[in-house]
Amino acid sequence: MTADLSGKVALVTGGSRGLGREMVRAFAAAGADVVIASRKIDSCEELATEVTKETGVRALPVACHVGRWDDVDALAERAHGEFGRVDILVNNAGMAPLYPSLGEVSEDLFDKVVGVNLKGPFRLSALVGERMAAGDGGAIVNISSVAAVRPSPGDLPYAAAKAGLNTLTVGFAAALGPSVRVNGVMVGPFLTDISKAWDVEGFQAWAADRYALGRLGRPAEIVGTVLYMATDASSFTTGTVLTVDGGVSISSPFPPT
Repeated sequence: MTADLSGKVALVTGGSRGLGREMVRAFAAAGADVVIASRKIDSCEELATEVTKETGVRALPVACHVGRWDDVDALAERAHGEFGRVDILVNNAGMAPLYPSLGEVSEDLFDKVVGVNLKGPFRLSALVGERMAAGDGGAIVNISSVAAVRPSPGDLPYAAAKAGLNTLTVGFAAALGPSVRVNGVMVGPFLTDISKAWDVEGFQAWAADRYALGRLGRPAEIVGTVLYMATDASSFTTGTVLTVDGGVSISSPFPPT
């Protein structure tokens, strides 16, 4: 999908790698200035240099742990201080750590998962969204997961947080309309950095036999959906959570461990 985002500013959390990296590159290629936020500033700076060299847009790297309220506040202030506006916000940062059993999920792990996947998007959407609504409007895109509606025993805190993110999507759409649209994407398994912890060969075989499209997702395949939600192509769409999972949600419930 092609788009013209010249003059726009897009902020992407978790923007230095994986799906976030693909989104940053797509926004920059469409002409938008970009704010690249993640915990590791070196990765943000590297990508910022790359997209500016390739596209000529301005790129602002910001270190931010979205599970920390103060970090999120500082991110919003930095973005608005640099560009004076944010037109597109993508709440993409997430974490889904493994654990031995449900009984061994620590309070610290639970709080971190909820903080990154739910608390941070709430705070950032409130801060950026209210400024959007008071200005020229904008679009917020929340990157959720099919785990929100098909949780497995190995990802319950993550699944619960993503289910909460789906709720925030609908709630913020009602709160920030009519000038701000808020939508979500429930993604399935993509071959990003996180897949390094998987048995990819076994997972691919599972997908070939059981998923409707017979494979795992390629990171660039998120771009079309996010551009649609971020642009006027979706001008009458808000409060919607779209599934982009290669057919996972209509297939056998759980991959092999």
